[in-house]
Amino acid sequence: MKENLNYSLHSTIDEVWYKNIARPGIDEDLIRQISLSNNEPDWMLDIRLKALKYFQDKAMPSYWPDLSDLDLQSIYYFAKPEGAGDNKSWDDVPENIKNTFDKLGIPEAEKAYLAWVWAQYDSETVYHSLEKELVEKWVIFDDMTHALQKYPEIVKKYFSKCIPISDHKFASLHYAVWSGWTFMYVPKWVKIEKPLQSYFRMNMRAGWQFEHTIIILEDEWEAHYIEWCSAPKYNENSLHAGWVEIFVWEWAKMRYSSVENWSTDTYNLNTKRAILEKDAFIEWVWGNMWSWVTMLYPCSILKWDNSKASHLWVAMAWAGQNQDVGSKVIHIGKNTTSEIISKSISKSGWISTYRWLVDIKSSATWSFSKVECDWLILDDISISDAIPTISVWNADSTVVHEASAWRINEDFLFYLQSRWIDEKQASTLIVNWFVSPILKELPLEYASEMNVLIGMEIEGV
Repeated sequence: MKENLNYSLHSTIDEVWYKNIARPGIDEDLIRQISLSNNEPDWMLDIRLKALKYFQDKAMPSYWPDLSDLDLQSIYYFAKPEGAGDNKSWDDVPENIKNTFDKLGIPEAEKAYLAWVWAQYDSETVYHSLEKELVEKWVIFDDMTHALQKYPEIVKKYFSKCIPISDHKFASLHYAVWSGWTFMYVPKWVKIEKPLQSYFRMNMRAGWQFEHTIIILEDEWEAHYIEWCSAPKYNENSLHAGWVEIFVWEWAKMRYSSVENWSTDTYNLNTKRAILEKDAFIEWVWGNMWSWVTMLYPCSILKWDNSKASHLWVAMAWAGQNQDVGSKVIHIGKNTTSEIISKSISKSGWISTYRWLVDIKSSATWSFSKVECDWLILDDISISDAIPTISVWNADSTVVHEASAWRINEDFLFYLQSRWIDEKQASTLIVNWFVSPILKELPLEYASEMNVLIGMEIEGV
């Protein structure tokens, strides 16, 4: 793989021609244009129009950070770049788009150790590949738009079943204007040894990305899915509201890793949720950086007995940015287990809020949950808050919670400096040690990249 994912992508604006671009704002005509352009069945158009009505009727969520500067009528909700399509050869991707993804390590990453690579640019998929061995095992992996046409009954069975279209205002907005991304269905007893990887790029000025992912893991399936996100800085607001619906069947194991490396123009308002069957397991590993406002609370619903979930987080941003993140775990089945571990770094007036929900229902007897939240504050003006909600509805279950907030230890700095390490390098080493329990769960390239980006911020680059 290339040395490191390129930090300069934040300031690099790609020159791209668009063959189909909607006017800014959202109305019924736009919804019909999106549906017609994607050649969708009538039932999907009905969902979009119903979601639009919910969006228009619902108020902004009252508990979220201030969104008054986000003008939803100034955003472009649909655009197809020239050359977008189902390109299975990297040579077929337009040169200007390919150059951007080359900086991210495609297709070098694919050649090195990946089973699958998927790349989306604004509204459209521009490239995807899948190893021949997985195709022969009847693994379905396709763009959601194409999956609607090829496998309409399977998509209809799962679409919006994990996250309702009326969940909240931005859920309704997403379902009205979603475009592209991943549909993956893996049959029973298939184990994918190599990671599956996706990249998406939000390039358009005052743009958006509303990708929709559905992952279905049948019995005894095992895989690791990785995503990386980026966007250039225009000094105009953009909106990312991606959706992930994951269905983990009996004895299946899923790891979902994500590094969201947005520009400070971006409002990052995601919803990601998984439903787990008997003896299933999911692990969320998350790194979130630099968006102006982030609201993201991945949720695991432990529906059946002995299911397990692990949520591992690291969040960082500077200079007035607002990271409102967290995790939700709902225990329904007996003997279910969850773990939530989060790390956040505050600097230069950053607001860090961590919300988590652990809800152990009366049916979830003999269940266990552990929550651990740690904040590292690097100045005197940043703010870190914790807003826990813990509900236990039976007498047999256990919840363990611990939290800490601290500054860089001066004794540690002195010790490192006594070993001829200057103060900035010493601070970077301490910060990297602080987040290491999370980074060690990411693939090496991603962990190395996050270490580099953390060091650049600590040193004021």
